Amino acid sequence: MHVVVNAAMSADGKLSTHDREQVAISGETDFDRVDGLRADSDAVMVGVGTVLADDPSLTVDDPDRIAQRRDRGDPSQPARVVADSRARTPPDAQILDDEAETYLVVGERAATEKVERLESTGATVIHAGHDRADLSVGLGALESHGIDRLMVEGGGELIFSLFADDLVDELSVFVGPMLIGGRDAPTLADGDGFIEEFPALDLRDVEQMDGGVLLRWDVA
Repeated sequence: MHVVVNAAMSADGKLSTHDREQVAISGETDFDRVDGLRADSDAVMVGVGTVLADDPSLTVDDPDRIAQRRDRGDPSQPARVVADSRARTPPDAQILDDEAETYLVVGERAATEKVERLESTGATVIHAGHDRADLSVGLGALESHGIDRLMVEGGGELIFSLFADDLVDELSVFVGPMLIGGRDAPTLADGDGFIEEFPALDLRDVEQMDGGVLLRWDVA
């Protein structure tokens, strides 16, 4: 599986405010770029924190891109994936609508009634790991469902975990022209942090857009 992490952050590395309030960091050019990344992916993944904070749909907007997906024999929309160790995704979340197939990667200790409620929406629940969802096992299961190219849109806990498990192939970050601040505001890679053996990145290109800059790295 090829995993592409994409995110937008402020000049001081924040994804949103300290109270997890979503902020428009990038502009129309970057929004269109992200739409293209989604269209080129088999699935788009977020952590449950992003679902609870933003209730995203994670769908492709451009009708031409949707048509191109159909023309090459793909579903109209990429699948949606949520890393959700305790099955906290609300049953009425947009990510569980009928626009696309949805997978939830949960831990074995997720409450049975919560899992059954999510399955009743039509979502596919993948059990991986015990207390926390095991991302290596979860992504392996997604591959068996035909997902070869995965786009990850956050948040910081999920991104850190994917890097910690050596599962990321590319990182694209739009750095916006603003400061957010706040010691408790989420950053690109939260989690426990690295103390040694830091993930190495090879800078592939730099592009100015929307008053900020887009940085693309390959993961060494």
